[in-house]
Amino acid sequence: MSRIGKKPIEIPSGVEVKIEGNVFTAKGPKGTESVTFRDEVKVSVADNHVIVETNSDDRKTGALHGLFRTLIANAITGVSKGFEKKLEIVGVGYRANMEGSNLNMALGYSHPVIITPPAGITLSVEANTKITVQGSNKQAVGDVAAFIRSKRPPEVYKGKGVKYEGEYIRRKAGKAGKK
Repeated sequence: MSRIGKKPIEIPSGVEVKIEGNVFTAKGPKGTESVTFRDEVKVSVADNHVIVETNSDDRKTGALHGLFRTLIANAITGVSKGFEKKLEIVGVGYRANMEGSNLNMALGYSHPVIITPPAGITLSVEANTKITVQGSNKQAVGDVAAFIRSKRPPEVYKGKGVKYEGEYIRRKAGKAGKK
């Protein structure tokens, strides 16, 4: 039995929830998110809380119980507060700027790296080296942040590249040299 799945999800003010068949939809100030859940899980709304229950006690159903409770909680959080990931660019000459809604990065290649954000995602740049990815869908925000990071992942000798804010890069010693 899932312990996470047992916790009720509080619906904040300004968020509308609707359940039609196997589709849970949350609508709030940041947008609309929907989660399609499986038949093993039952979702209901009672006195300003969303309750996720299961039909049986087997192991797979318990895992689905926690999974769909978390997905629904993320949808509600996304439409009320939103999600954001922050990235940092480290390296001499590495920088980023916005051109309209597109992100233009100079990452040491012979060409600029231009990233167009998907629908529902907003990108912003502060101080040429800090990138913020924001949106209402947690998975989409993480995917876009990982895609930006993949354009120049941090290397282990000097730490140059694009990294998440607060990420620790394990450094290697360089060549020992002649003795």
